[in-house]
Amino acid sequence: MKEKRDLNVMFAKSGSGSITSRLTIPIAWVKEMNITKDDRTVEVTFNEESKTITIKKK
Repeated sequence: MKEKRDLNVMFAKSGSGSITSRLTIPIAWVKEMNITKDDRTVEVTFNEESKTITIKKK
């Protein structure tokens, strides 16, 4: 099953003034990938050429 959603990237400023970004993904996707609180390591790859981000369970 292929599902597509438009999501917003959130930006937050730390106390020291640096900025970080966050992306919240749907919990249904997290459950489908069998990511749990105890087993939550993922591998994230950024492809500069195609400007895509890939998330895989480690």
